[in-house]
Amino acid sequence: MLSQLPSCLGVIFLTFVSGLSVAGQPDLEAKVDQYIKDHMATEKIPGISVAVMREGKIVLAKGYGLANIEHNAPVKPETIFQSGSVGKAFTVFAIMMLVDEGKLNLEDKISKYFADAPPEWNQITVRNLLEHTSGMSGYPNDFNFRTDRTEEEIYQAIRATPLAFKLGEKRGYSNLGFVTLGILIHKVTGKFYGDFLKERVFTPLGMTTARVISEADIVPNRAAGYRLVDGELKNQEWVAPTLNTTADGAIYLSVLDMARFEAALHQRKLLSPASYAAMWKKVVTNDGIAQPWGFSWHIKEINGKQIIGHSGGWQGFTANFDRYPEKNLAVVAFTNRRGANPEVITREVMTVFAPELSIDSIPVIEDKEPQVTAIARDFFARLGANRLEAAMFSPPASTEIYPHKESIAKRWSTFGGLENVELLARTEKADGVRDFRYRVTFANKKMLMTLRFNKENKISDAFPEWD
Repeated sequence: MLSQLPSCLGVIFLTFVSGLSVAGQPDLEAKVDQYIKDHMATEKIPGISVAVMREGKIVLAKGYGLANIEHNAPVKPETIFQSGSVGKAFTVFAIMMLVDEGKLNLEDKISKYFADAPPEWNQITVRNLLEHTSGMSGYPNDFNFRTDRTEEEIYQAIRATPLAFKLGEKRGYSNLGFVTLGILIHKVTGKFYGDFLKERVFTPLGMTTARVISEADIVPNRAAGYRLVDGELKNQEWVAPTLNTTADGAIYLSVLDMARFEAALHQRKLLSPASYAAMWKKVVTNDGIAQPWGFSWHIKEINGKQIIGHSGGWQGFTANFDRYPEKNLAVVAFTNRRGANPEVITREVMTVFAPELSIDSIPVIEDKEPQVTAIARDFFARLGANRLEAAMFSPPASTEIYPHKESIAKRWSTFGGLENVELLARTEKADGVRDFRYRVTFANKKMLMTLRFNKENKISDAFPEWD
């Protein structure tokens, strides 16, 4: 409950706002301000930093709330946040620079660079690592994040981790794959990947405060990270120093750094046109289905408009960066609370500047399978009430989703009661598999959600979109 939070948080939403205003558009700035203040109060987020860029130029950069509760330090546009997996976008960028220079090829087998690679890695390519189709997984359940390791020791831990699925079978998000890419950059260039980024990306683009995380160094304007424990804010959990230097997401960034990166993306700097095209081309898995992902970038659509983005979360921070190429519009948001959802923030802020992206603007289609929508409605109603049943899911999903029903319910219970479910799209896939995209309205939240059903009308996957 809000009353359980530290007393200083009560003034965040009224007092601490710092930044660059929207020139000549005070109504837009006021809408952004009100939305973020309301969102912070509802989601119990200490601080948020946001920037909006159009044509590669900043039109809004502001900080809200507190960067550090203990020191009562406000968030500013200059505030430095841990960016989590948003850092993967820079790992991709570095790899593509090396491809352009002929030092790597996307079709290179990674065993070319790792002489002791296990046999199951023999067919994995650089492209597979970038696409998350290699079969490599996330960190194993027994991985100890409080054990400091050298880069070689981290590599040996990855090497000993079995592949989670067959090469190209699906897109399976892999932190270990991106840690491997960072080690690959070191092998090819002779430089730690963070030093390579600083020399070849951050400095040339004027990203003056972007850097690999270091808790030992003095870092001006560094935000503190937080987590909610039984409704009370606590400091972020500690991890070993080297686990904050890997290429799966260990970068300090401000929204001003991200604005300079967006300017480079807008102007297509540093990379060849072919590399930019490859980076944002949809991944095609072995079944021939194009996935809504490029080289780690999420390629989303709303109302027929393409949004390219990357999100992240690590320790006590979350981040999201979304680009709307058709309108040359981009939004980045950083928060300093674990579990906060910055994709909501970037979506709502972007909608202020591009109303056609509003969830409400998507037309409803005729529902020719109301029995499926009835199942979907029941599913949505059960989520927040912790009443999911294993029989609702296909066998794989019942083992992947159902065991997490309590943690799912904890989050969804805050949305309030289910009010409406509207069908927006239906897509036929192979073997009777169908995707149904719904606009779901709860008392406290409106969201897009795609449910995948098998031919027996069992739920096999669920995709929150612009949640």
